[in-house]
Amino acid sequence: MPRMNKVWSSAEAAVADIPDGAVLMSGGFGLCGNPENLIRALHARGVTGLTLISNNCGTTDKGLGILLAAGQVRKMVSSYVGENKVFERLFLDGKLEVELNPQGTLAERIRAGGAGIAAFYTPTGYGTKVAEGKETRVFDGKPHVLETALRADFALVKAWKGDRWGNLVYRKTARNFNPMIAAAGRITIAEVEELVEPGQLDPDGIHTPGVYVQRILVGASYEKPIEQRTVQKHQGKRS
Repeated sequence: MPRMNKVWSSAEAAVADIPDGAVLMSGGFGLCGNPENLIRALHARGVTGLTLISNNCGTTDKGLGILLAAGQVRKMVSSYVGENKVFERLFLDGKLEVELNPQGTLAERIRAGGAGIAAFYTPTGYGTKVAEGKETRVFDGKPHVLETALRADFALVKAWKGDRWGNLVYRKTARNFNPMIAAAGRITIAEVEELVEPGQLDPDGIHTPGVYVQRILVGASYEKPIEQRTVQKHQGKRS
């Protein structure tokens, strides 16, 4: 494979070397912007003991939730437990290790990992369980908590368009955590809806430069599910 051609034939091929016990990051917010093909390929491969770093773990039977339901996840580093009954049950029963983060703190820990920043101070969480066992320091009269950066062995992201050099463009809210996660993986695997030749993407419109991406593939059969769908108009009077 030419050095700059990062295209892989399938999601299955792209995740074939992810071992048991790997630390993975996955883009997406709820079910929006999830790397659906890569998640399905991991599920089919049956790797276990995974540590997943993601805003949440999908729903009970969608997104990352299928890995959790199959017993493939050992630990979740996330900010939200809702919409997934399996996550809730395993967490409350003490069968899943969970590291909960305020959402902004999680985002910044991932961004710091991609930027090569080892740690940072934030006022968020001071005086709560989030701060237990962590260094604190006062800046401008306000106490802050030291939070460490997050990196992953593999980062899985989903983009709208990409080229074979790995440059990525996300679409609207599907951008969410994907750009920062793409930068924080030692090996970043991107699936895209449309693959183009280098030079076809507007340079000013590229969200993730190809330097952060090691593997890219064209995804298929996207479901793009919605977590909570409204099918009936509200009957009450609007104030």
